[in-house]
Amino acid sequence: MTTAARTRTRTLDWRLRFATLALIWGFSFLLIKVGTDGYAPFQVTFGRLLFGTLVLAAAMAVKRERLPRGARTWGHLTMAALLLNALPFSLFAYAELTIPSTLAGICNATSPLWGMALSVVALSEDRPTRVRVAGLGIGFLGVLTVLGAWQGFHGLDAKGTVMALLASLSYPIGWIYVRRTLAGTGHSHLSMTGAQLLLATLQLAAVTPLFTSFPTRFTAVPLLAVATLGALGTGLAVLIQYGLVAEVGPTTAQMVTYFIPVIATAAGVTILGEPLSWSTPVGAAIVLTGAALTQARKTPPRNAPNQANHTAHTPTTPATPTSAPTNHTSPTAGPTT
Repeated sequence: MTTAARTRTRTLDWRLRFATLALIWGFSFLLIKVGTDGYAPFQVTFGRLLFGTLVLAAAMAVKRERLPRGARTWGHLTMAALLLNALPFSLFAYAELTIPSTLAGICNATSPLWGMALSVVALSEDRPTRVRVAGLGIGFLGVLTVLGAWQGFHGLDAKGTVMALLASLSYPIGWIYVRRTLAGTGHSHLSMTGAQLLLATLQLAAVTPLFTSFPTRFTAVPLLAVATLGALGTGLAVLIQYGLVAEVGPTTAQMVTYFIPVIATAAGVTILGEPLSWSTPVGAAIVLTGAALTQARKTPPRNAPNQANHTAHTPTTPATPTSAPTNHTSPTAGPTT
């Protein structure tokens, strides 16, 4: 095979995987909604994490990866598991008891906006530019458009919406924490993510019995939704993203974030029959425009030395968006579900 032919094959391959990842994460919000029709939110989250952990455990076994060592590392991973998995996954599940999956998917898209705002305070080396500040303002204007602020948020469930927004806020808080505590540990990214999901599963295993009772029956469709959400949206999606970041780089791979709310909205409207007003797609477009601007970086001087790229530790989220295969460093980038 010629070099040109191999290049075309690789290009087609990563695009297919990119589209698959966008579909998996975009449909995650629909699966959460279906799952909560038969099970309590904590049960949905626990099942999601359990099935996702099993997928990563299988991948680790195939690649003969071991879990990381060191009490300090496990302590930081415990907090990362809470902020990037257990907490946001649970908040989204509770939010979708009262809000449409379409709105949850759009709230998830605000994560880069929160990340940019937080990084200004928490990361001294990540200074804002005028473009990024403008993107922050535009993004939150889009949020107000989606929520119908001009009509007093009429018909909107405030509690569910706040939970969804808090879930999207939890991701950048977790990214910043990971960047400060787990960068450069020397462990493989697959083993770190596997350990993180395992810890999140244990956290939900401890919490779920305190707030829910054991199901008296297992409804097939919601159970299938939870299993799919975990195995595909929380397990397989992470492995797909590993390959994308390695092949096309973090900047291109994280662009999947901007397709998630579009797919989530289309799925919610066409499959679940959720209502759609003009403000939802218009506001979503404004949110995504602002989010894209917040990710803009200064162009380095022509003679400046190259710097290593930092990629996203994304929640094995979105929504969610889910960990990129590098060094657990970026606080603002990456899809979340």
